[in-house]
Amino acid sequence: MNYTLNQLKIFLYVTEKQSVTKAAEELFLTQPAVSIQLKKLQEQFPIPLTEIVGRRLYVTDFGKEIALAAEKILSEVEAINYQTMRYKNMLAGRLRLSVASTGKYVMPYFLSGFINKNKGVDLIMDVTNKALVVKSLEENKVDFALVSVIPDKIKTKQITLLKNKLYLIGSTRLKNRKPKKTIKIFEEYPLLFREAGSATRNAMEEFIAEKKLPVYKKMELTSNEALKQAVIAGLGYSIMPLIGMRDALNNKEVEIIPFKGLPLETHWNLVWNKSKNLSPVANGFLEYLELEKDQIIADDFGWYEQY
Repeated sequence: MNYTLNQLKIFLYVTEKQSVTKAAEELFLTQPAVSIQLKKLQEQFPIPLTEIVGRRLYVTDFGKEIALAAEKILSEVEAINYQTMRYKNMLAGRLRLSVASTGKYVMPYFLSGFINKNKGVDLIMDVTNKALVVKSLEENKVDFALVSVIPDKIKTKQITLLKNKLYLIGSTRLKNRKPKKTIKIFEEYPLLFREAGSATRNAMEEFIAEKKLPVYKKMELTSNEALKQAVIAGLGYSIMPLIGMRDALNNKEVEIIPFKGLPLETHWNLVWNKSKNLSPVANGFLEYLELEKDQIIADDFGWYEQY
């Protein structure tokens, strides 16, 4: 047997993605480069690892066994690398986070200094919806989760990072047609919502119900970025987090519509299971946040704190 660690890594990506093309994209390699390495690995075995049926790639049962073995081998190699770094008194290991979709505008700023300082730390950050973030905590798949609403079914600890402020926002394209009475917006224009289960949607629906506001028409979008683009395009108005609107505000693509009771305010909290034994990397990250959090907010979120 003469296969390399790189070949095993490529094969593992191919099995996970069920596609040479997608594996190449994930690895930042060309499709031919992945195909060549896959072929060289296959030459080491008398039994097919993959097969093509109807132009679709399938991993054989034997290939699945090899993939499991490859995963163990690569994990052991990774552990050796981490141990070497620790022996040199370097913080080393993986930091796993799950982040509610709007949190992608927040979390990177609290991570960058820590990751750049600790070269032995590998980051895995999943940006997804609230339900899946909570599930990842429940199943102990991550060290931390970033949420604006603390899960009530899990005993957690948390550190507050930043305010989450939701305003009524509309496109400047609609400015000349905007009703003089703001409440008319709710009567005459579509309201744009996130998908069911989203913390942003829950906050928006609770506010509308509490104020007994009329709703002319609802539209649902399944990501904050899609919602933002729909608002910019003038598709309707929305009550949404300000944190992702910096460029749109600076470019005068959107405007904040003053309305009684807004902004709604919660907080972005980094949470973790109360009973979880945190790794040295996770504890190191918490120590970093305690020391640097205020400076990060001052340096990177000064514009946001002004609203």
